[in-house]
Amino acid sequence: MCVFSLLHKKNLHPAPSTYAVETLNNNNGLLLSPPHNSSHQQQQQQQHSSRSGGSGGVSTGGNDRSSAGMVGTSSGGASGEINNLQITQPISAPASPLASPGAISSSTSFCLPSSSNALAATTGSGSYVCSGGAAGNMSYANSGGSNASDTADPNWQATKATVLERNAAMFNNELMSDVKFIVGGDFDTVQTIPAHKYILATGSSVFYAMFYGGLAENKQEIKVPDVEPTAFLTLLRYLYCDEIQLEPDNILATLYAAKKYIVPHLARACVNYLEVKLTAKNACLLLSQSRLFEEPELMQRCWEVIDAQAEMAIKSEDFVDIDLKTFESILWRETLNCKEIHLFEAALNWAQNCCQKMGIDQTAQNMRKVLGQALHLIRIPTMTLDEFANGVAQTGILTSQETIDMFLHFTAKSKPSLNFPIKPRAGLKTQVCHRFQSCAYRSNQWRYRGRCDSIQFSVDKRIFIVGFGLYGSSTGAATYNVKIELKRLGRTLAENDTKFFSDGSSNTFHVFFENPIQIEPECYYTASVILDGIELSFFGQEGMSEVCMGNVTFQFQCSSESTNGTGVQGGQIPELIFYGPTAIASMNSPPNSMCASPVGDMDGCIGIGNKSNRNSSELSGNCDDILSGGGSGGSGGDATEGATSTN
Repeated sequence: MCVFSLLHKKNLHPAPSTYAVETLNNNNGLLLSPPHNSSHQQQQQQQHSSRSGGSGGVSTGGNDRSSAGMVGTSSGGASGEINNLQITQPISAPASPLASPGAISSSTSFCLPSSSNALAATTGSGSYVCSGGAAGNMSYANSGGSNASDTADPNWQATKATVLERNAAMFNNELMSDVKFIVGGDFDTVQTIPAHKYILATGSSVFYAMFYGGLAENKQEIKVPDVEPTAFLTLLRYLYCDEIQLEPDNILATLYAAKKYIVPHLARACVNYLEVKLTAKNACLLLSQSRLFEEPELMQRCWEVIDAQAEMAIKSEDFVDIDLKTFESILWRETLNCKEIHLFEAALNWAQNCCQKMGIDQTAQNMRKVLGQALHLIRIPTMTLDEFANGVAQTGILTSQETIDMFLHFTAKSKPSLNFPIKPRAGLKTQVCHRFQSCAYRSNQWRYRGRCDSIQFSVDKRIFIVGFGLYGSSTGAATYNVKIELKRLGRTLAENDTKFFSDGSSNTFHVFFENPIQIEPECYYTASVILDGIELSFFGQEGMSEVCMGNVTFQFQCSSESTNGTGVQGGQIPELIFYGPTAIASMNSPPNSMCASPVGDMDGCIGIGNKSNRNSSELSGNCDDILSGGGSGGSGGDATEGATSTN
């Protein structure tokens, strides 16, 4: 899994040059586009250039403004000088239209921001290391085992220049230790770990109360059965050495230990790690765990991913391991972008897994009992008749009367009352980023001939790309075949071969990927299209290198893969269609649900009980209590509210 970089936020956005002519050169020809005669834009470019410290493309001091033909614009407001812009395309076709600029690197790095100059590095296995020390990339503590060898020399103190180095030498060291922890036992092998009360007490209020508080007990050995030894060592490493080393295998156990002993900076690093690793494949399970650990920010991020990539999330392997309340809250979700038949199939998979855990037969009756009132959160009446008849009705989950009523709902004029919601989910609303201020056409372009139009972009917040807006024919109605592609560092994230109909107007026409693609902030991605159809089409001009859409800021720069002339100033791909961060809006939710809003309003979250009764191995729901009467979640009464259909 790739850990996206958060280190270089300041230098990720190369600015276009402020020379008279911008030249986009792919060794196949040029796209020449003089900048507009606007002092405001020039001032903005100069500020952006000084901020980024780089250039988005190769610039030349030329002042060539010769016209290649008559130009017609579809939007007004441009000056006479702007109307004389020359945007030309390359002449020769490339050998490879969608050549990759390079393979994606095997690992990237990030570090939790702190007051000190922290160093972060990730290993090939996906581990995360953050050191606040002043010794560059040196780790003050041994990666494993004891530090006894560091203090074997009677004069070891003379070899340690700083307090941090001397404290780090005491990490997992018997020398001068005044307490021992017997760690593990509930789910792992037991390990004895020596420690020093003073160091622990200065880093954790829990340890201070344990050793120096009014009710302190003078114990030489303390049993910690509910924490994994590796997680406890990670906690101590941070307290002794200011180093955070996180591995995928112990990240949740470490978060539990950090929460238990109230070490917020370590807990924040764990949450950051989980947020970076968050994908549709693990979002549902992490949502369940964020409820266990009472992490509202992580919960919010999980909801964003689940809403935008609902079908991928509920089809993931981890979905069947979530707890009942998380399961119900997902089925209740108003903003899911998913067909109800897929939710029904995912619910059956979840119920089958519960039956397997409880050692009972996976019959329709048992699965119905396991699902309880959660079944009534699935909006079966909003399916198509074919989906219901060939899917739901064949499973035997519904009673005979429910099946008859559902068929009558689909076919009869007089519709019966149903115990299922009949209103479709609202889903997420798409947003569109427009990067051109106007469009134009000429008598000899925009032509395609199998060449690639491409642009690079980055954002400052996580979004999900849904598709692109493209220009169509300028000579009348036409149908285009199009291949759309999204890459990062040469690796294809998504592609789709589709087509669209152009009515001959200057409007844009939307094409979509099969599933939304998660876009991480402060990373550059490449959007590419290859069109096949009528040669002459509209093209964009007066391009902007920075566009603000709501609370998301897009940065654009030219792509080396663009072999058909598209760049920042002009060309194709005028629009990026995306799901962005959504404003929190309250709505009714089922009793005992995790969240009161469709996007995770944290003020509406309820407690999860006394965490002292839980341990770090409790990472998924327990199905054993579902059949005992407590599995309905109390949501059945609200699930049917307003669901009665009338003539």
